Amino acid sequence: MQNFKEDFDSLVAKTSLSDGVDRRGFLKTALGTGFAAAVLPVSAQNVVKTDTAGLTAGEVSITVKGQKVSVYRAQPEGKSNLPVVLVISEIFGVHEHIADVARRFAKLGYLALAPDLFIRQGNPTTYTSIPELQKDIISKVPDAQVMGDLDALVAYAKDNGGNTDKLGITGFCWGGRITWLYAAHNPKVKAGVAWYGRLVGDKTELAPAHPVDIAASLKAPVLGLYGGKDAGIPLDTVEKMKAELAKGGSKSEFVVFPNSGHAFHADYRPSFVEADAKEGWKRCTEWFKTHGVA
Repeated sequence: MQNFKEDFDSLVAKTSLSDGVDRRGFLKTALGTGFAAAVLPVSAQNVVKTDTAGLTAGEVSITVKGQKVSVYRAQPEGKSNLPVVLVISEIFGVHEHIADVARRFAKLGYLALAPDLFIRQGNPTTYTSIPELQKDIISKVPDAQVMGDLDALVAYAKDNGGNTDKLGITGFCWGGRITWLYAAHNPKVKAGVAWYGRLVGDKTELAPAHPVDIAASLKAPVLGLYGGKDAGIPLDTVEKMKAELAKGGSKSEFVVFPNSGHAFHADYRPSFVEADAKEGWKRCTEWFKTHGVA
């Protein structure tokens, strides 16, 4: 349970959400719309809205071992042979912010795919309590299940306009950890960008390895974007990860933003740091271009 305590420490903001936005106005049911109940009301004045002009965007689905998995897809309209980026959500699922990130990539010419990786365990958007969300859903999601879903998503991309020889993955918080793991799991991944994903933890049946355990054998270059004031991801764990990466040849790198805490890219939360979010996004897109995902 220490893993989930650390995630909780990083997810719970030090300041309250106080802009008075009506919870009912934001909570929706369609994939990629609204915001999870646990983070409402949002800091609406900071929320970035990327339009769908020139894009094909919306929900599609894939089937993995008989299970329908919903995916938010965004891509340039009428285009094919597109570089592919998998967008992996935080514990709150594929809500409006994650869909917007997918649209931002699509505007840059990518086929962006954000899958609902919690669908077998439940719907995270309906939970009002982060500890209950961690206990009831997140703690029950096997890493092996996630890897299998992402493998199926890559196969979908290949058959639906994506060039999987130009495959990248990026993720936030929970999705940041998954980014490291999937970059090690799938040799097709050209590069990854992990935003403040946990690096160390207790090994369990559902989570038999953590990023620090696969660092030395990692082949794909991963860029880690982390906050120096992140309460749930101490800087000593970043140093441990760097030491393990140095034993291998992936040429992965870290950028630590000293004035940011956890979730500094999350424009809908009080943790948002605009300057660091913009710099992180710039570094993310440049990393993909440099490493063949463009």
